Amino acid sequence: MDGFEVNILGCGSALPTTRHFLTSQVVNLRDKLYMIDCGEGSQLQFRNLKLKFQRLNHIFISHLHGDHCFGLPGLISTLSMLGRTADLHIHAQPDAEKIFRPLLDYFCKELSYKVFFHAFNPNKSELVFEDRTLRVSSIPLKHRVPSAGFLFEEKPKSPHIIREMIDFHKVPVSQIGAIKAGAAFVTPEGETIPHAVFTRPAEPPCKYAFCSDTAYYEKIIPLIEGVDVLYHEATFSHADIVRAKETYHSSAQQAAQIARAAKVKKLVIGHFSARIFNENILLDEAMEIFPDTILANEGMKLAIEHK
Repeated sequence: MDGFEVNILGCGSALPTTRHFLTSQVVNLRDKLYMIDCGEGSQLQFRNLKLKFQRLNHIFISHLHGDHCFGLPGLISTLSMLGRTADLHIHAQPDAEKIFRPLLDYFCKELSYKVFFHAFNPNKSELVFEDRTLRVSSIPLKHRVPSAGFLFEEKPKSPHIIREMIDFHKVPVSQIGAIKAGAAFVTPEGETIPHAVFTRPAEPPCKYAFCSDTAYYEKIIPLIEGVDVLYHEATFSHADIVRAKETYHSSAQQAAQIARAAKVKKLVIGHFSARIFNENILLDEAMEIFPDTILANEGMKLAIEHK
């Protein structure tokens, strides 16, 4: 796969319901999988969505409330039963290893692979992970416990080669890589032809932001400005704004206000309260402020792309 998509495994909040699984998502970037949060039932949803366990190497935990991480020990155990040998990397706040390492030592004594915990500071924005195609940065949120969202930024792609120009100027195959990297081509006659003659720009890199759990928090706006898709919690409707403030969650209106202020391209709302039986109420509230809003749902695949 040569794309960027987000799979919604669960979009419910802390109290389990028959309507939603607990929070978990899987970012799929060119067939590499990155999990965000791991609530109970996440590994079942992994199966349901026909995602490949062996493609998953990094898990990002937003905060240490059970509905976002209680599925982690079970998933780690299952991966071992499947014969995994590749290392698994878990990115979370420092207390995560203190909590989960004893559980793994007790329940998963004979893992077939190694689990590494990588701590980051949830109180500031910092680079959490980077490889050849992706950067993941933390987004400090406002919740009852230290909590961070994540910004997934695709790295710029190499420009596309214009085959007709390569053939016309008889460019050797051995020099195509250098031209894509920005080098000029020198003909046998000594003429220098700039690389722009042989290339056209690649599609702009895409960005996805995950922001849950959090109260209304304007400080995240510059960190998510202009992203292609924003997932923002909308636990409550405006009618329950007092409850939202008490629990450090957001209403659908507040999620839309953040999206509008940050000039994002699309808003996806989720982390629905068990009190909400008709989520279209939340959608209507959000769309009054930010029309390009959709409801998250289990099994949804979000294409992260430029409009």
